[in-house]
Amino acid sequence: MEPVEPVDAGSLEPRTVAHSEVMLVQQMSQLEANLLGNIHGGVIMKLVDNAAGLAAMKHAGGPVVTASLDERVFLEPVFMGDVMTMLASVNDVGRSSMEVGVTVDTENYLGTRKVHTSSAYLVYVALDGAGQPRPVPPLVAETPVQQQRQREAKLRREARLARNEAIRKARSEEGEQA
Repeated sequence: MEPVEPVDAGSLEPRTVAHSEVMLVQQMSQLEANLLGNIHGGVIMKLVDNAAGLAAMKHAGGPVVTASLDERVFLEPVFMGDVMTMLASVNDVGRSSMEVGVTVDTENYLGTRKVHTSSAYLVYVALDGAGQPRPVPPLVAETPVQQQRQREAKLRREARLARNEAIRKARSEEGEQA
């Protein structure tokens, strides 16, 4: 399979949150289940990464790589037969990176149980044709909810950078390489 080239690497026109929203829906089967009949957390994480990666690619207009999983919270189990809906949207962008938030809601096939089962925040970096980071378009958060998500994403970014700097500093004090 050939690498995917950015659609227009020179275009940095701002894009709305709605532009890159992605919804993935999948019914869970015994193939994804553990011995308790619950769906493996790793299966859910892979589907979340797929949805978030698609949203990041739509916003960037080209290939991206997962840089980090900032936060992952499992609130409720997912069972065999449940239908999972993953909704992914870009919360904020940096120069070449994007934070994508994903919510996972689950409904049993009879429609008698519908719950929010998990949430996650992932960071992606856009790549150029040579596999190097490239700039991404600015994000336009139009609604109050999108604007709140953008503010919270900036706080998570600051915390990530501060944590990484503290680790780098601790390693340098101990004579280790970062």
